[in-house]
Amino acid sequence: MSVGPRPPPRQLAAKLRRVLGGGAGWSGVVLQVLFVVLLAWIVYEVIANVRSNLETQRIAAGFGFLTNNAGFDVNQSLIPYTQSDTYARVFVVGLLNTLLVAVIGIFFATVIGFLVALGRLSPNWLLARISGGYVELLRNIPLLFQILFWYLAVLGALPSPRQSISLFGAIFLSNRGLVVPTPVPQPGWEAVAVALLIAFVASLLLRFYARRQLFQSGRMITIWPYVVGMLIGLPLLAASIYGAPVSFEIPVLRGFNFAGGSRIIPELVALTLALSTYTGAFIAEVVRSGILAVHKGQMEAGSSLGLTRGATLRLIVVPQAMRVILPPLTNQYLNLTKNSSLAVAIGYPDLVSVFAGTALNQTGQAIEIIGITMGVYLLISLVTSAVMSFYNWRVGRSMGV
Repeated sequence: MSVGPRPPPRQLAAKLRRVLGGGAGWSGVVLQVLFVVLLAWIVYEVIANVRSNLETQRIAAGFGFLTNNAGFDVNQSLIPYTQSDTYARVFVVGLLNTLLVAVIGIFFATVIGFLVALGRLSPNWLLARISGGYVELLRNIPLLFQILFWYLAVLGALPSPRQSISLFGAIFLSNRGLVVPTPVPQPGWEAVAVALLIAFVASLLLRFYARRQLFQSGRMITIWPYVVGMLIGLPLLAASIYGAPVSFEIPVLRGFNFAGGSRIIPELVALTLALSTYTGAFIAEVVRSGILAVHKGQMEAGSSLGLTRGATLRLIVVPQAMRVILPPLTNQYLNLTKNSSLAVAIGYPDLVSVFAGTALNQTGQAIEIIGITMGVYLLISLVTSAVMSFYNWRVGRSMGV
C-alpha cells in the first residue's frame, strides 16, 4: 500500500498552530494555556477554601450522615416513614414526592395544553377568545404567585374539617385537604386485575386493526363501543364470579380531624394546579404553532375525504405536527419538573424542602446535600430528554422521516 509524501515540518507546525490557536496563531495558543492555568488555580483555591471552612466549623466531609436518624416528621410520604428513619430515607421520601408532582403535573399540563391549543384554533369566535385570554393571562403571571394564590386564596378559604364540604358522606373537602375512602384489596382483586389487563390489551389490538384498515382501505371502523364494553364488562364478569376486588374504608370525623381514609394534602393540590395550568399555557402555544406548521391543504384533503374536522386533526394534522411539537414540548416538561422546587414556598415536602432544606439545616452537610440534589435534578432532566428523544425518533420513523 503506497503512502503519500509527508508534509514538511513547517507545514505541520502551521497546521498545529491553526488547530490550537485558531485564527490568532501562536498568540491564541498562549491565551488558551493561560486560561487553563487560571481555571485550574481558581478550582484549587475554591477546594482549599471549602476544606479550610469545614475544618474551622468541625464538619466532617463525606456521606456518612445519610445513615444518621433524621428526627423530624414529613406530612406526606409514599413509603413508610417515621422520625427514627435515616436521612437516606428522607432523601427517598422527598424524591418520590417530587416525582409524584412532576408526573401528575405533566399529565394534566399536556391535556390542558392540547385542549387550549385546539380551542385557539377553533372556528368558534368565543371559544378562541377565551382560550387566547387563558394563555395570555397565565403566561404573564409569575408561577410563585399562582402557587400562593391556589394555596392561600382558594384552598385556604375552605371551611374547617367540622364544616367540611361532603360528597355522598364519603368524600370530604376542607382546609386540611381532600379526604377520600381508602381501597382495601379483597381476595378477588387478582382475577379482576387480569380481566382488566386482557381488556386493555384487546382494546389496543382492536385500535391497531382499525387504524390499519383506515390507512389501507380507507374504511373507518367504530371501535369505541367494543372498547368500553370490554373495559367495563370483563372486570364486572370477573367480580361477579370471584367477588368484589376491593372494599373501602370510609373516613369518619373524630374530634377536629378525620380518622380513616386517605388524605390528599392541600399543598399537593395547590402545587399541582399551579404547575399544570401555568405550564399548560406554554404547551398550548407549542401545540398551536406545531399545528399551524402543517400546510392547510392537509385539512382540505381530509374534508374532501369526508372526514370531520376532529377526525382530520386526530388522524392527519396532529401526527404530522408532532415532529414540530415534541422538541419544545420536552423543554416544557423539564421546566415543570424544575419549577416543582418552588413547593418550598407552601411547605410541600419535596426534595428541596425536606432534603436540601430541613436535612441540610440539621446536618450542616451543605456541599454533599446540594451536590446530591443537583445531581438528581440533572438525572431527571437527562432521563426525560432521552425518553422524549426516543419518542420523537419513533414518530419520525413511523412517518418515514
